[in-house]
Amino acid sequence: MPTVHHLAIARELMQAGVDVLIEKPLAPSLIEADELITFAKQTKRMAQVGHLERFNPAVRATLPLITRPMFFEVHRLSIFTPRSLDVDVVLDLMIHDIDAVLSFVNSPIKEIRAAGLPILSNKVDIANARIEFDSGCIANFTASRVSTERVRKLRLFQPRQYISIDYSRQDVLVFTVGSNEGVPSANPEIKISKPEIAPEEPLHAEIQAFLHSVRTRETPVVPLEDGRRALAVALEVLEQIEGHAARLNLGG
Repeated sequence: MPTVHHLAIARELMQAGVDVLIEKPLAPSLIEADELITFAKQTKRMAQVGHLERFNPAVRATLPLITRPMFFEVHRLSIFTPRSLDVDVVLDLMIHDIDAVLSFVNSPIKEIRAAGLPILSNKVDIANARIEFDSGCIANFTASRVSTERVRKLRLFQPRQYISIDYSRQDVLVFTVGSNEGVPSANPEIKISKPEIAPEEPLHAEIQAFLHSVRTRETPVVPLEDGRRALAVALEVLEQIEGHAARLNLGG
């Protein structure tokens, strides 16, 4: 369903007493996202946003390992397909990783810088964004739907540790630098570990989580507020891309 119809259809369903699972992005604008949040509260409906990677076993296995993330390098590359062309690559692909990183970093955003280009459609098909958080953490995102290969990887660095996530393989590798009473060593010991992960189809896990919320009336894993948060960042990324294109006189 096109994003522009999310508000009207979800509102009608909630008004009829139906709980809703809304695909990402939550809405085309923050105004409509806020309307959805308000309406869900008024009707007391369970409403979850379909940010699929939150239900990826690799992401779930990484959450308990997070200490103080300081740097992220994220790549999401896809081969071009004539689907989801009603939105650009930021709202189509990058928003998955924006949501994942926001779930890892407990800090307000300080600055967003971004650049992107339309290649095979009339919307942005390849984009890069740099997000700086108040904590000092930096996250670099690259998203493309005009790649010759399919890549879904997130790498994060925190004190004495490097964690690599492969979304597609549902795989996590953890590299930890051994300590010698806090004294740096010329030959530090690096321990490599691989958290045990039970493979699961993220879509299945997402639906199961939604049904659990419906039955128990517990807050969904990805509530509308999280969907709005990711949307706000994605829209700011797009605004920065437009500003960058204008400075380079790349407007159509």
